[in-house]
Amino acid sequence: MLRTIITGRPTEKPPLLIAHGLFGSARNWGVISKRLSDTRQVVAVDMRNHGDSEWFASHSYADMAGDLAEIIDDLGAPVDLLGHSMGGKAAMVLAVGNPDKVNRMIVADIAPTPYNHTQIHLAKAMQGLDPGAVSSRAEADARLAQNIPESGVRAFLLQSLDTKGQSWKLNLDVLAAEMEKILGFPHLEGRFEGPTLFLSGAESDYVRSQHRPEIKRLFPTARFAKIPGAGHWIHAEKPREFEAAVRAFLDA
Repeated sequence: MLRTIITGRPTEKPPLLIAHGLFGSARNWGVISKRLSDTRQVVAVDMRNHGDSEWFASHSYADMAGDLAEIIDDLGAPVDLLGHSMGGKAAMVLAVGNPDKVNRMIVADIAPTPYNHTQIHLAKAMQGLDPGAVSSRAEADARLAQNIPESGVRAFLLQSLDTKGQSWKLNLDVLAAEMEKILGFPHLEGRFEGPTLFLSGAESDYVRSQHRPEIKRLFPTARFAKIPGAGHWIHAEKPREFEAAVRAFLDA
């Protein structure tokens, strides 16, 4: 089973389901969820092998799309769907395979294509840190700094460190083993013709002009927008601008 965090109450608008990216969690979306819940119910999910959700031996996009479909069935289809990075790929696979379950979709800074932006070094760095051998988050940060120089990246990863339980809330062995699948993207037949927004950071290179033909094949109504000054982590780097863009699209 997947764990969800539900914010707000049901309204006449479809609920918004949020799928986070690799090494993330529903908690990462707390501020965005709270702000958007003023007009609709917002459901943020811990994806499989992340957060407080169940651990599985596989981590394919078919798996993740199936997980999201089960949540949508419980909520009552259709929903509005927002996915960032890995979660965006899962959202796209779901929407193409089950278009009746999705009303509108926002894909945050990712395209339906394989990538070379490997995150295996982050998984290995976390695997090399024994949570039971550190007494504080600060000590864990100092140890991670030996292999991860970016303080912002470390701060993000450490949100998944359970200092009380002395464990990672990430199935690092499976995520590392399945990294090729996570970086890849399955070939899809069919299309999702509902309103779709590809929302990217202007400083990010994850969504490029050469990706547009495939995006349009799968999502013929796709629109594109960029948030100035934002990189790949647009919801964290420019939360107000991100919220405004999401709200405008959902309410259009």
